[in-house]
Formats: sequence, C-alpha cells, structure tokens
Amino acid sequence: MREVIRATGHPNVLAEHTSTFEVTTDDYLTPAGDCILAIEADRAPADFDAEFVEACQNRDATITAELAVGDRTERITGSGHPDLSFESERSAVGRTSDHVDERTVMIDADSPALGVDREIVEALADGADATLTLSVE
Repeated sequence: MREVIRATGHPNVLAEHTSTFEVTTDDYLTPAGDCILAIEADRAPADFDAEFVEACQNRDATITAELAVGDRTERITGSGHPDLSFESERSAVGRTSDHVDERTVMIDADSPALGVDREIVEALADGADATLTLSVE
C-alpha cells in the first residue's frame, strides 16, 4: 500500500534538522523550518486511506518514504507504531526517534532531513517539484 504527496521546494529549504524530516501543506517557509523538505503539499496524513493507516499502526510495519526530485530519489526507511494517528491536516513528519504525535508518519527513520542528498536539497531550494511516496509493508 502507498500514499503519494506532491509538493514543491522553496528558497528557505535547508534540510539541516538532525532528527526529523517534514513535508507541509503550508505555502510559506521560514529559515527556522530546517526540517522541512517541501511545502504546498497537495495532501496531508488526514487524507490517507484508513487501510494504509491501519497497516502503519503495526509495530512490525516497515514504512518507506521515497522522495523524488527531478531524476534523483532519496529513500528513508522507518517503523510503524500503534499510536500513529495520521490526523494532521497540515504536515507529514518522519522521525528518527520514537516520538509520536498527529503529524508523525514513521518513527525510527534511518535518516533525518540532514541526511538527504544535498543535490536534492539544492534542487528543492531552487523551487523544484517533489513527490513523496510513502509505502508500508
């Protein structure tokens, strides 16, 4: 199962956060948002199919986030958790920790924003379009 989010970059994309990455529906980004990879997302976790959400709520679930920008792709893998609610109508956040809130789409991610390929980050800072595909096994 998978969910697809389309978003766009912004000049303030820094991708310097050391424990999270985020895609948001917001149409602006300040330099303080150093975990945000893309803005103006066309969907948020609250829009995801109930079957997808249920699959992600399994502790044994492996969740993969594939960020495609131009001809480059970054894959980040994390885990599911029973407390993942996918209730946020604003942001999808992957976390390297086990913290869960309404924005969290995976925990124990193997990379934060800082780990994203710098060529992808540069393209996003230049305003490139991005596709974030979340899949669960």
